[in-house]
Amino acid sequence: MDAYALVQTEVGKATDATFEAAKIDGVATAETITGPYDVVVRMHGPDLAYLNGSVLARIQEIEGVTRALTCVVVPHERRELPYSLQAVGRVG
Repeated sequence: MDAYALVQTEVGKATDATFEAAKIDGVATAETITGPYDVVVRMHGPDLAYLNGSVLARIQEIEGVTRALTCVVVPHERRELPYSLQAVGRVG
């Protein structure tokens, strides 16, 4: 199971929080971003209980982290795009 954590930090703490999050088991990537959140973390684990209990809990303990929101990746089948979209050059 994969999920993203959108993390808010205290001013000036985003870079440190990103590096600390990247060290946590279950974190695939951690990147500093702009916008209403400061860090985006991609997490991977066997189930939601693991992601929330083991990974997200440790992210929330990082100094300077004020809030973290979990967004679970919804798995789906890969499908081919309709020919009409490929033909006009919009995608692919």
